[in-house]
Amino acid sequence: MAQARYKQVVDRFAAEITGGRLPPGTRLPTHRQLAADEGLALVTASRVYAELATMGLVSGETGRGTFVKETAVPRGQGVDQHAVAADMLDLNFNYPSLPGQAELLRNALRQLAAAGDLEALLRYQPHGGRPHERASVARHLARRGLTVPGEQVMLVDGAQHGLATTVMALLQPGDVVAVDALTYPGFKLLAEAHRLELVAVPAGTDGPDPDALAALCRRRRVKALYAMPTMHNPLGWVMSASRRRALVAVARRHGLLVIEDAAYAFLVEQAPPPLAALAPETTVYVSGFSKSVATGLRVGCVAAPPQWVGAIERAIRATTWNTPGVMTAITCGWIDDGTVDRLEAGKRRDARARQQLAAQVLGALRRVSHPASYFVWLPLAEEVRADQVAAALMRERVSVSTAEPFATSARVPHAIRLALGSVDFDTLREALETVAAVIAERTY
Repeated sequence: MAQARYKQVVDRFAAEITGGRLPPGTRLPTHRQLAADEGLALVTASRVYAELATMGLVSGETGRGTFVKETAVPRGQGVDQHAVAADMLDLNFNYPSLPGQAELLRNALRQLAAAGDLEALLRYQPHGGRPHERASVARHLARRGLTVPGEQVMLVDGAQHGLATTVMALLQPGDVVAVDALTYPGFKLLAEAHRLELVAVPAGTDGPDPDALAALCRRRRVKALYAMPTMHNPLGWVMSASRRRALVAVARRHGLLVIEDAAYAFLVEQAPPPLAALAPETTVYVSGFSKSVATGLRVGCVAAPPQWVGAIERAIRATTWNTPGVMTAITCGWIDDGTVDRLEAGKRRDARARQQLAAQVLGALRRVSHPASYFVWLPLAEEVRADQVAAALMRERVSVSTAEPFATSARVPHAIRLALGSVDFDTLREALETVAAVIAERTY
């Protein structure tokens, strides 16, 4: 009977929320008040709210209470790729492109058609890539401060696939992975799929706190650290050299596997050495060419210590056998002839120009960003709810992400992330002006 009563309360709240009788932003009774109102045990009242949260209808905020969520914002916004209407201004996903890239591909395909080894590209490739292509990528990584032999570089289907094969090869269900309190949503999805436990590490202005990481390692059996030291997504920090050394010292002391995500590292010139250069024996370095060249070019790389290369190659075989030969040949050809370097330089200029535009249009709003990044983080005022801002922007045909997909701690901040790299400048200005106006309407 108690179970039936509990379900009735859940169903009634769900109907009132989806039917609009409890509008978004409504503060619901405290757990104790709900228990008293409904004649439930306190633990059962908490279970009511937990089930409503699982349904995506409410959110609990430490120190503030439980609120009705804005259901007009798709669940997983910022993680799951939703179809974007033709008239929607997409500030949710980054797929930066420069003029002339289509012609580059056209020419590359012509050159490939005339090459002598075209037939070889139609056959299976070695799981980690052909030796000369691995060597090309190794030379590319050297320009980022990571010197590693081609034998330790494996080619994968983009950085996400690189993270997936690393997790599959080196971690087990139940392993504890230390992450930033706000981190890349794609890694959260991998953790969920592989049943990893993510534990948030507090951060300063340029990365996770080494002392907090050390304290966590003393409390828990932490297996790995996932970090984005160069151009963090979504906060845009570039970790200082001293903080990198401190993190590496903690990782060595506690035997941590370090997974270094360098997907956006190309945007930073003269960055401090990668974690993989400071601790090559315990760090797996993952990057790709989706952001630096083109998102449709699904080629990435994993650089790993020798003892883990075989396991990661087996994970590549299990998931995709090998990177498609045609895409890999085009990418490595562009590395060797300097095209990748030129595109990366062009995108650094493009990102800086977009950040300058964002600063001009959003000048009155608090912003967290890097001057060369393709995203802006906008913390909202205490009285402003991120899901309502995102829903209002969707009605204005602007798509953004809230903090929820990035959060790994119990407290999800009210903030939105703007991806700047997917629309032309005039459209970007229009979208940013809409963002500023919508937030201003809700700030008092």
